[in-house]
Amino acid sequence: MKIDEAREVRTTCPYCGVGCGVLAKVAADGEVTVRGDPDHPANFGRLCSKGSALAETIDLDGRLLYPEIHGRRTDWNEALDLVASTFSQTIAEHGPDAVAFYVSGQLLTEDYYLANKLMKGFIGSANIDTNSRLCMASSVAGHRRAFGSDTVPGSYEDLELADLIVLVGSNLAWCHPVLYQRIAAAREKRPDMKVVLIDPRRTMTADIADMHLAIAPDGDVALFTGLLAYLGQHNALDRTYVTAHTTGFEQALFAVSALDLAGVAAATGLGEDELVSFYSLFAATAKTVTVYSQGVNQSSSGTDKVNAIINCHLATGRIGKPGAGPFSVTGQPNAMGGREVGGLANMLAAHMEIENSEHRERVQRFWSAPAVAEKPGLKAVEMFQAVADGRIKALWIMATNPVDSMPDADAVEAAIKACPFVVVSDVLAKTDTVRHAHVRLPAAAWGEKDGTVTNSERRISRQRAFLATPGEARADWWIIAEVAKRMGFGEAFSHPSPADVFAEHAALSAFENDGARDFDIGAYGGVDAETYEDLLPFQWPAPASPSPLRGGSGSASSEARQASRGGVGDASPTPPRLPRLAAQSSLADPALKGEGIRFFANGNFYTPDGKARFIPIRPVPQTRTNEKFPLILNTGRVRDHWHTMTRTGKSPRLSQHLAEPFAEIHPADAQHFGIGDADIVRVSTAHGEVLVRALVTARQRPGSVFVPMHWTDQFSARARVDTLVAPITDAISGQPASKNVAARVERFAAVAFGFAVLAERPAAIDADYWSLARCAAGWRLEFALKAGRDWPVSATSLLGADVQGETLAYHDVAGGHYRFARFAGSRLVGALYLAPKPVAVSRSWAVEQLSADHADRRGRLAIVAGRPGGNRVELGAIVCSCFGVGANQIAEAVRGGCTSVEAIGATLHAGTNCGSCRAEIRTIIEARRLQAAE
Repeated sequence: MKIDEAREVRTTCPYCGVGCGVLAKVAADGEVTVRGDPDHPANFGRLCSKGSALAETIDLDGRLLYPEIHGRRTDWNEALDLVASTFSQTIAEHGPDAVAFYVSGQLLTEDYYLANKLMKGFIGSANIDTNSRLCMASSVAGHRRAFGSDTVPGSYEDLELADLIVLVGSNLAWCHPVLYQRIAAAREKRPDMKVVLIDPRRTMTADIADMHLAIAPDGDVALFTGLLAYLGQHNALDRTYVTAHTTGFEQALFAVSALDLAGVAAATGLGEDELVSFYSLFAATAKTVTVYSQGVNQSSSGTDKVNAIINCHLATGRIGKPGAGPFSVTGQPNAMGGREVGGLANMLAAHMEIENSEHRERVQRFWSAPAVAEKPGLKAVEMFQAVADGRIKALWIMATNPVDSMPDADAVEAAIKACPFVVVSDVLAKTDTVRHAHVRLPAAAWGEKDGTVTNSERRISRQRAFLATPGEARADWWIIAEVAKRMGFGEAFSHPSPADVFAEHAALSAFENDGARDFDIGAYGGVDAETYEDLLPFQWPAPASPSPLRGGSGSASSEARQASRGGVGDASPTPPRLPRLAAQSSLADPALKGEGIRFFANGNFYTPDGKARFIPIRPVPQTRTNEKFPLILNTGRVRDHWHTMTRTGKSPRLSQHLAEPFAEIHPADAQHFGIGDADIVRVSTAHGEVLVRALVTARQRPGSVFVPMHWTDQFSARARVDTLVAPITDAISGQPASKNVAARVERFAAVAFGFAVLAERPAAIDADYWSLARCAAGWRLEFALKAGRDWPVSATSLLGADVQGETLAYHDVAGGHYRFARFAGSRLVGALYLAPKPVAVSRSWAVEQLSADHADRRGRLAIVAGRPGGNRVELGAIVCSCFGVGANQIAEAVRGGCTSVEAIGATLHAGTNCGSCRAEIRTIIEARRLQAAE
């Protein structure tokens, strides 16, 4: 497509499942700027810290730009021929189930669609699964059990209309910040709105909560089955809705009839008074939305958790109505698109079922496919186990990093290394997975890709290119189609553009549907290139003509409009269009203002009898600890990083907030295990161990430890947290349990601790523990050692032996202190600080010196000292990434009289751009108030 560099281009953010609209602009000098799209109905102009920093992540540093075979650069013909011939030969010799695709929620829908079509329809195996299995498979399974379809009933608008929001296992403030901001804004307008946070950790999301229930790990089933029992005991039920639109209620109620408050309290670790407060609030509040995320899904009982939540909403008739319903928020930008195309091993395309022979026959006819897979394929954990034992002999990994993100990650890495043939399509030349590929295929990155994504509220948006594709990188859909052609399936994969792929995907959604399936975007089945180019965000369903789909309602302000169109939204056969250039925007349709389409307010579920199914659930004890591993490990995200940092790790701004991997541990546990704040600790389980920095905090639940998921061998020595996670999965969904692993924590006996700033990334780091992060003019390095080194030699090695210049050094051999700085002319090449305890150096100031001029000798000596002269306040940990404002600065401003988030913003600008740090600012203010009160 033609790139117009003079105008802003409408696209979408490539991070979480909120699906924020972004306006991207390329200046004449090539500089890219991004801002939130004020007209996009997901975010209305808001962006989080990650979205705001997107322009910092699109350089070509580290990009895979050319196809490679065994590390040798080649051309596309040779690479594609090898992939196609090897897959074909493997299938001929060992059958279709000897090959597999492992794909990603980072793919666009058009990419996903062709990958699924090739594997399930033409290779004839269902061995295609996605990293979305790791984040939302239990929601899919729970939806299908209850509704007969994978349908998200509500819309984002419901978060603003609700009188009660229950957040379960969701750190919305950090993981879906724009939704958090929407709730916060709504609450300012309606102070009576209540928020309950259910999470073992007191995350930053607790800042907005009226009630925080610090539940025991995996206590959610007990909590929500207890809630159902309470609703029944107190007659807080919608009997009319239950009778008319559901089945199995009495069985579900009987399954929880033996539960009492004492039993639920014991199972959840909560007090009986806390339970009564929550249960009575839920029972009394008709407009309740329950938002849940990975704390629910990533569990061996994840599907039961989902259905326990849904049971409570069905029992009260709180579903599909403005401000009411269960709401799964997805982790990835196109996890929902992957569900729509059937990108999971146990699904067919267009929300059809692989176990259903009618559905298989329908898809086969539509595709004119030789053989549609007849049984579910291997889910993610099973897939890599099959790679390990030799059943899978050829594996194609697309846009994901399983060596770091899969449970039992060391075993996964060993399996990939031993696999006879591994293809990886990626944007980077070096990841922990790419290094094991026999064939490396350079894929287009965000800003270069062109297609669609679907967010958590079923809203499909265009992701448009605004940059030329560099080198020989190609779009994933094109790569897949070219391999398919070489395997002999050319006629079915002769798509000239992503628009053509999308049109086929849309047509399949409507094919022999007639209201029988929830996913129907038939209005777009004949979309042409021009219409596709100008496509506006829209929510599905969007059938080609009005049909009696399934009992939804529009928003409070648009119910009459929705009712006239079958109760589910705009059924016009003419898709809404808008030129992709933002300057020409004019969004008048209420549906484009975020007024949502809902399902199931009037029943009409996608089950054979049209009724929702209550699922009888009994809580099962989840104890996993033992004498050797007495703590529970929980894993998850931090605010400013994403997945395995292949994108966010490029941004100096995003690397400021939390610059190294850590383990949150409660003060009582830290004292018991002899751990001090900022110690290096070893966290170990039966599967592996990591070395991370200790963060002692009362926000962590006693008996548990939290370690983030992002750090890899590219950024740290031993911090791949999924090496610790057992390959235990939910029996129904196949989703791994990443938040309840028996672990132990012990102090790492380091004899030396170091910090360095470096103008260039070091080629090698000789340390037992190290963590590397980008900074504005180079890199910052934290490290620790179990044994001493020849430091003058080691410091020179860290910089690179060929780096010459003036050297200043201080060495106290007896005390174990060493400081070193080297200059090339007036430029600092690197500085290193070593001590027997964590180094007391002004880190923010030291980082700044990489971009400063150092002609003055006194200034050079200050670098060796590691601190500025005068009364400069050390920034402390960076809280506001947008403006580089640290915790010490905020505390100083509070002492100076700034006693609100708004006052801090007016003084320091912190919290005035993306807003992601506002909860942390408020925490610092409250901590200062408590200190003053004492």
